[in-house]
Amino acid sequence: MELLVASAIGILTAAGLYLAMRLRTFPVIIGMSLLTYAVNIFLFASGGLTVGAPPILSDAATYTDPLPQALVLTAIVISFGMTAVVVVIALGAYLGANDDHVNDLDEKEGQA
Repeated sequence: MELLVASAIGILTAAGLYLAMRLRTFPVIIGMSLLTYAVNIFLFASGGLTVGAPPILSDAATYTDPLPQALVLTAIVISFGMTAVVVVIALGAYLGANDDHVNDLDEKEGQA
């Protein structure tokens, strides 16, 4: 179970970093979303990967820490809102300039 979750975190991180280093706007947005998902899974896994255990301290012998679950829930809501804002800003920039390059340097400015 731990190997599967660690592999998923690694794959999401690698794909997110690859897309975040592109020079186009929308792959960067998708890359940041993948990195956010990787961090959320990492936070969720930090609470312990126990199957069938209650997330509260009770009479049970094993339990799952509820704090990472609350952190992940909050992070999901915040990342969804920020992704929507960034998509709208990127769409406005694309419609205004008819180009979705991340860097704003002209060829003359890039040569010093």
